[in-house]
Amino acid sequence: MASFTYRHYPYHRPAELDGRSERRAVVIVGAGMAGPTLALALAQRGVRSVVLDEDDTVSLGSRSICQAKHSLETWDRFGVASRMVEKGITWEQGELYLHDKPVFRFNLQPEPGHKFPAFVNLQQYYVEEYLYGRCLDENLIEMRFRNKLVAITPDKDGVVVEVETPDGRYTLDADWLVACDGVRSTVRHLMDLPYPGEVFHDRFLIADIRLLSELPKERRFWFYPPFHPTNSVLLHRQADNVLRVDFQLGPDADPEEEKKPENIDRRLRQMFGPEARWEHEWTSVYTFTCRMMDRFVHDRVIFAGDAAHVVSPFGARGGNGAIADVDNLAWKLAMIVRKTAPASLLESYCIERRAAARENILNSTRSTDFITPKFPASRAFRDATLSLARDFPFARALINSGRLSVPTAQAGSPLDTPDDDTGWGRGPGPGRAMLDAPTGKEGEGWLIDGLGPEFTVLTFADEQARVVDLPREATCLCIVGDGLARQRYDARPGTTYLIRPDRYVAARWRRLDVAAIATALQRATGNG
Repeated sequence: MASFTYRHYPYHRPAELDGRSERRAVVIVGAGMAGPTLALALAQRGVRSVVLDEDDTVSLGSRSICQAKHSLETWDRFGVASRMVEKGITWEQGELYLHDKPVFRFNLQPEPGHKFPAFVNLQQYYVEEYLYGRCLDENLIEMRFRNKLVAITPDKDGVVVEVETPDGRYTLDADWLVACDGVRSTVRHLMDLPYPGEVFHDRFLIADIRLLSELPKERRFWFYPPFHPTNSVLLHRQADNVLRVDFQLGPDADPEEEKKPENIDRRLRQMFGPEARWEHEWTSVYTFTCRMMDRFVHDRVIFAGDAAHVVSPFGARGGNGAIADVDNLAWKLAMIVRKTAPASLLESYCIERRAAARENILNSTRSTDFITPKFPASRAFRDATLSLARDFPFARALINSGRLSVPTAQAGSPLDTPDDDTGWGRGPGPGRAMLDAPTGKEGEGWLIDGLGPEFTVLTFADEQARVVDLPREATCLCIVGDGLARQRYDARPGTTYLIRPDRYVAARWRRLDVAAIATALQRATGNG
């Protein structure tokens, strides 16, 4: 690939091969985006981890490219999000076409006043490279490259794994094992756990190219374009002036034929015209599935990301869902390791993230059914909707070319305290993700910057409030004045929110009540 130089990270001989071993609190298998994010989130809370990966470099190819606002807010805690935004392509606008005519444009983030944009397009190899660099600088994280998991023996008190290296095999004892090792999870296969779901047979071609001319910044999606009249095409710009062009091929396409450079160039020439010039970066022909494990927690073995659930690529829900998984898991696992919460707290991880996976699978399946209709009647409905959408707004709401990733609701979580006041307006209720807002004069601060790695009591006042005897598990953030934060939280003096470490609302009240906060905290940490 011309635009990216792959770094090979050093292999170090494990101490266990020389008879020096110690039991580890957490072993993480897999160094994609989720594994290093989990390791950093644990380290932020004082928990050591070992990350095992059988490779010694980042992912081959751009893969997951749409990094959502909620993922950027997670990575911002480790000091890498600003680098991602600077390197990536910020976009909020999208345009949809039928044949060669624009149907409508959309804006993903109509509200101003957020620290991060709705999406940044950045290739997965850059995301992983930035996360690796941060992990290698962290004393509480040990990255072990070229360490391949080959056997696992779980029990109720921990896990023993066998690892293969260039210098031989060794065993590693751990209290907890987290599988972040992708859709073909070695951990899942070694434990012989089922992975039920649906297989989609349509084939798609990804052609990442460096187009040597002016590039569009917005997302573009075509149905039946003149340069590919039988199917759909998606266009995204990435860092380094790379374009992702995603051609829907249909179920009968021959992958090997489609990947030949001359056939890719033929499609691109029809799309960009005879004068266009480009360089090839990466090519892939893929099909996809939607799958989900029955449980994400098996005694001391926990599954996250694609190892636990996988969705179709429409809507950027795979990678962003994986980051949300480990953000949900990290604070709970850290509390369990520190013995400030019972191991049963992990049941809430399973409940909340399975519900999120179901929501993501539902949305991505709906997108898939619209983009690749399986029956003549559904295709006729799709085509009629597209024809009407240019002139009739109701039809635009029915178009589904990939409803893009947003934080999922966690309604009904056992950790939430229900509202005891029905007079709430637009503020985020229990089970909803918190909303960012500026907290001072423009450019001086953001609400998300005021939240630490543990629970936060967010309270609104006319003047700076002083909270005494606040439970030790939480810190207080007081917002004074009538700014955008007060509007977004439907706040008046005394309005108080309990924000979880993963930036979800656990409870809210119309007045600051330390006793109520303490009770809600006990419930939110599994101690209630």
